[in-house]
Amino acid sequence: MRLKLVPSETSIDFFRNARLTFGASVVAVIVSVLLFAIMGLNYGIDFRGGSTIRTESTAQVDVGAYRDALSGLGLGEVSISRVFDPSFGADQNVAQVRIEAQDDEQSITPETVQRVKDALKAVDPEVRFTSVESVGPKVSGELIRTAMISVLLSVCAVLIYIWLRFEWQFALGAVAALVHDVLVTVGIFSVFQIRFDLAIIAALLTIVGYSINDTVVVFDRLRENLRKYKKMELREVMNLSVNETLSRTVMTSATTLIALIALLVLGGDVIRGFVFAMTWGVIVGTYSSVFVAKNIVLFLDVKRDWSKPDKTAGTQFGNGTA
Repeated sequence: MRLKLVPSETSIDFFRNARLTFGASVVAVIVSVLLFAIMGLNYGIDFRGGSTIRTESTAQVDVGAYRDALSGLGLGEVSISRVFDPSFGADQNVAQVRIEAQDDEQSITPETVQRVKDALKAVDPEVRFTSVESVGPKVSGELIRTAMISVLLSVCAVLIYIWLRFEWQFALGAVAALVHDVLVTVGIFSVFQIRFDLAIIAALLTIVGYSINDTVVVFDRLRENLRKYKKMELREVMNLSVNETLSRTVMTSATTLIALIALLVLGGDVIRGFVFAMTWGVIVGTYSSVFVAKNIVLFLDVKRDWSKPDKTAGTQFGNGTA
């Protein structure tokens, strides 16, 4: 018995409201850019600078108790997480406390460090402080530049790959969808002022990979159908291709979202920002693969004069069932 989230054969007209859907995407991108310019991002310690205190204890780390103990010290953003390592012994419980830079200083003062130690010792008298490290403004600035470069390089690599594998129209459509996904995600983080750190950059890069995978599957089927239905209008061929891969697209996105929503609800504060970015990215990436990338290809038109049919293109992931 097979579960089908979408019927095997559908005939949805994805271009019936093309102006509305594509226009909404354009507006969303513009608004995201404006929000970023006006409100900025709530940068985490990775990008703003701060200090990291590493603790070790024989008792289990109670993140909630640690956070409550430090909440009254006026330290600004404090991130507390457990550290796991296979080499740790059964009585070796390690935590990492990250504190944002205080009053534009590179690191917290020795007096502040002592206040933190006293507060944590009140929770766990056996706690030991194994290291105190700082991230200065210069290093955090370099991290911001490196993060931006990594995202731009990944988008450029996708552009070259799609261009070589398909046609330049496909490449521009795919990159437009990726830029849409990244900018709209950044806009969401800007409007809600969710903490933006290196984990979110990792999420953005993952979104780029997920979105392009979704787009390539449909492009592969579109290329096959362009050879197969040479007299059919381009819009109809594109509709047919999206419908033929719709089951696979919905199944992949739905199963991914099930895992992400579970992590979002049960994963805790440490990974919530990362999981939220991934959840939003899966939703907007699926949308852009259908309503952004395809509209760009339709607008630019694509040549229809391939001489030889490709019997293997688009057949591996055409119909998704589980």
